[in-house]
Amino acid sequence: MTAEKTMRRIGRSNRLSVLGLIAALTAGLVGCSRKPTNTYQGYIEGKFVYVASPQGGRLTNLSVARGETIAVNHPLFSLDHEPEAAVRQAQQLVRVSQARLADLQTGKRPPEIDVVRAQLAEAQAEKQKSIDLLKSYESQYASGGFALTDLINARATVEADTAQVRQMESNLAVAALPSRDQQIKAQAEQVAADRAGLDQAVWKLQQKQIASPRNGLVFDTLYRVGEWVAGGNPVVQLLPPENLEIRFFVPETLVGKLKLGQGISVRCDGCSSEVPATITFISTQVEYTPPVIYSNERRSKLVFMVIAKPPVDRAAALHPGQPIEVMLQ
Repeated sequence: MTAEKTMRRIGRSNRLSVLGLIAALTAGLVGCSRKPTNTYQGYIEGKFVYVASPQGGRLTNLSVARGETIAVNHPLFSLDHEPEAAVRQAQQLVRVSQARLADLQTGKRPPEIDVVRAQLAEAQAEKQKSIDLLKSYESQYASGGFALTDLINARATVEADTAQVRQMESNLAVAALPSRDQQIKAQAEQVAADRAGLDQAVWKLQQKQIASPRNGLVFDTLYRVGEWVAGGNPVVQLLPPENLEIRFFVPETLVGKLKLGQGISVRCDGCSSEVPATITFISTQVEYTPPVIYSNERRSKLVFMVIAKPPVDRAAALHPGQPIEVMLQ
């Protein structure tokens, strides 16, 4: 073998060794870049609570700021108090209707009853006078000094005065009685209607001052002080910690092995440690990998969505839209 052939064989052997080394390094790098088979991509989803007032008005006070964590019943905002006049008017209507009902239930006023009593006393005096005259006429008629016609008139006067006394006694009894049942019932219904109107006016006024219905984060405020807020338009956007959920996606070959209540671990950028969670929903509908977690390896694959809930005390470490990695347990 010549020296030239020997050198060529050595050169070819070195080139093969270099190519083998490059291939080995490439395979090693590819193997290192692959993620564990039990790790899946996902993101954090937040279900917001939009707090609004059913009444419209100008925003006079905003008691919270974006990013603030508040407790339930914490004041959020208040609108102008225009309905206060309506409350005062409704209160006056209730007072009037209640007074009218009380008057119907108690009968006539004491001065009116005193008038009827005076009329009764006068009728009784007239009756007694006519009785005394009748006795005098009867004695005179017996002795022949009085005409029969005058005696008949005297008896008629006694009967008339007696009837007048009975009428006055009946008037006095009626004056002490309440009004008829139908009138009292109708007025009682009017009182109830006026009270309902007052309750509605008070409720409308209360809707001008809104407190937080939940504990949570003030994710955003949608109006500034001085702006007009239409009824039903949300002013504050809340994010309660229990409304945070983890959404991740698994291939068809794995979805059948998952079950509700199964534990997972979540990793995210900025998380000091893994966050535990529990699977609460497994979709039965296949879909393409969402654009939010597209990658060259996964963009054409069909997957199933799985939802998990973290503990409330650990949810503060997670943020809506945040990408995460899920590890099954």
